[in-house]
Amino acid sequence: MPDAASQSNMARTRPRGQHDDSQPAGAAKRRFPRYAVDIRVSAKVFRPDAPIELWGRSIEFGQDGIGVTLTGELAPGEVATLELTLPTSSTPLKLRALVRYRDGLRHGFEFLARDEFQREIIRRTCEVLAAGG
Repeated sequence: MPDAASQSNMARTRPRGQHDDSQPAGAAKRRFPRYAVDIRVSAKVFRPDAPIELWGRSIEFGQDGIGVTLTGELAPGEVATLELTLPTSSTPLKLRALVRYRDGLRHGFEFLARDEFQREIIRRTCEVLAAGG
């Protein structure tokens, strides 16, 4: 059986397909594949009592969403502003995203409205990740 480091390296190079048992239940219904990528992500949520700002590292990335391990917990249904810099761009992106699931500190986000510039950077990043970059 491969050790954790080997499994981590394998996960970084393969697309996250429908037959990956480590995905949340809704993952089989995704419109786009996910790719392993490790980037810093900040998440801001405006709550009635006080805004909350968390940071974390991405686990996987796709054209319609991102998986992130955060320093705190957000509730499914909350809308966050994510800030991240993708490997294909030096410009930080600010994206509105819906928390679709949470498992401990691991969160799945679905991107909401994106402008054409954001869509293009995301698409290009997915192409690079699909090619093994």
